[in-house]
Amino acid sequence: MLEFRRGDIVARRSHRQDLFFRIVELYRTEQGDLYALLRGIDYRLVCDAPVKDLVKVGPEAVASYWRQVFRRRADLLRRYREEGEEPDFFNRAKPELFSMPGRVLHLDGDEDYLALCLATYRQLKVPVYGYAVPEEQQAHSLRELFPRHLPEILVLTGHDGLRGEHPDFRDLRSYRHSRHFVAAVQVARALIPDRDALVIIAGACQSYYEALLEAGANFASSPQRVLIHAFDPVLIAARVAFTPVDKLVPLKKTIEGTVTGYAGVGGIVTRGRFRQGMPKSPY
Repeated sequence: MLEFRRGDIVARRSHRQDLFFRIVELYRTEQGDLYALLRGIDYRLVCDAPVKDLVKVGPEAVASYWRQVFRRRADLLRRYREEGEEPDFFNRAKPELFSMPGRVLHLDGDEDYLALCLATYRQLKVPVYGYAVPEEQQAHSLRELFPRHLPEILVLTGHDGLRGEHPDFRDLRSYRHSRHFVAAVQVARALIPDRDALVIIAGACQSYYEALLEAGANFASSPQRVLIHAFDPVLIAARVAFTPVDKLVPLKKTIEGTVTGYAGVGGIVTRGRFRQGMPKSPY
């Protein structure tokens, strides 16, 4: 049997090697079977798998996979711009006006995903502060980070997944990290109860969608407990950031503009966080 180590990139035979994962930890069960804790490299899924089910992925295959990921991101960004979501004056740059997109605070349980997300925010010209914070620490970290940055849009994500072969979809204990996202949403809502003043986007793969919305999120994953893509929360945040405050965020366009669509993400009617001002300073 091939020797596996932490950090190896692998795929699962039982799932036709459809996704690539990084090994986070190796451990033995009470029965003595060797298992691996896995995190998706571009889908926000965390799961366990028997090592005998794993296949190592070589550098060339990983590089090809990442090229596909970045092509998909480029296609998403191009589609976003072609749909003209940015206000007209933003594109025409009238000298008497200046723009203030909604400011984002993004806490991500995965440092690599955070780097990808921050690069995407910058391409979309969304002002953002980002921190790599483990899911179980996000609620505590918010107490310090929220007053420091005073965001208008809060993104709470990382990895998640259902436990066991027959999970109870209505029980928080069936999810790896949904309870942590719920706790963080509750902390944020205690600070800013108004769902238009603070727009919260929360969850990861297979997260407890209904519990997140009930806790106070505006947008959450995952209605059908499916996998969501690393960029889904960013694409939603950008829509909110560039929708004017006197207009509602277009729910249909926002959800359909994500990678996973209605099965992966959903939300409630919410006002945008984009503001304009004048005059524009020459400095």
